[in-house]
Amino acid sequence: MKSSPWLIAAALALVVALPAQAAEKLKVVASFSILGDLVSEVGGDHVEVRTLVGPDGDAHTFEPSPSDAKALGGAAVLVENGLGLEGWLGRLVTVSGFKGETVVASEGVRTIAFKGGDAHGAEEAAHGDEAGHDPSGHDHAAHEGHSHDVDPHAWQNPLNGVLYVRNIVAGLSKADPAHAADYKARGDQLAAALQAVDARFKAEFAAIPEARRKIVTSHDAFGYFADAYGIQFAAPEGVSTESEASAADVAKIIRQIKAENIKALFAENITDPRLLNQIARETGVKIGGALYSDALSSPEGPAPTYLKMFENNGAALLAAMKDG
Repeated sequence: MKSSPWLIAAALALVVALPAQAAEKLKVVASFSILGDLVSEVGGDHVEVRTLVGPDGDAHTFEPSPSDAKALGGAAVLVENGLGLEGWLGRLVTVSGFKGETVVASEGVRTIAFKGGDAHGAEEAAHGDEAGHDPSGHDHAAHEGHSHDVDPHAWQNPLNGVLYVRNIVAGLSKADPAHAADYKARGDQLAAALQAVDARFKAEFAAIPEARRKIVTSHDAFGYFADAYGIQFAAPEGVSTESEASAADVAKIIRQIKAENIKALFAENITDPRLLNQIARETGVKIGGALYSDALSSPEGPAPTYLKMFENNGAALLAAMKDG
């Protein structure tokens, strides 16, 4: 008795479909582009990544859409920065009904206080407060606003990036233990590359006279980078882009540039350049280009990955300091 052609086709389709179902990718939502890249680098072909705040986007002022809620509701893993960066995320988690694994990428980072805050705020962020809240990001309800005693831009130190990678490896492995060995191998490779970047920057910035290691940027996003490499950053805006710089803030920066003969002035890819243009006009200092602070560039840009962000920023800063 011969089998009909359609039965054979149906059987073949079933055989083909089974491996495809078995190889279904782990659905991960990352809060912003830097984390999206880290998840993609660690996860490789095993993950499907949805990034909420995309290239050149501002995670401080982002407003989620219904499609973002739908994507998060269907995800197995959420990767966030924590430290109060994503003030909008708690509402999104609630609306989406997300029930998966949450990875706070900054967990374990030694936090610093931003210039307008105090060390007590940083201490609370690192260790939790007496009421039992976890300001690292687990307690979303506690972070509907930004807590800017703590600088949330911890990814700006590549050694903190190593901790981010380790946390992402652990989170993906917990959600998908079948591929844990692959996640670890890819994470180890990325961590080694970040450690190499850090070692190179330590040597290159140390070779620049301290008086030249002074930079003005749009907002206070480079505190961790400054601490790592002995650089002084000044910014007319604070740690968040949500609030505009006051006239007094701008005047103070202008006085500082003139008094300290600062020659390096940089815009950021996420901020409106008009304020920096004003400062440049009033000081005669040219803008040296754009640094990538809170977001990566588009794939066609100079900073499409976390590693290339450091390479781009480091090269630009070193060139400006040497010319200063």
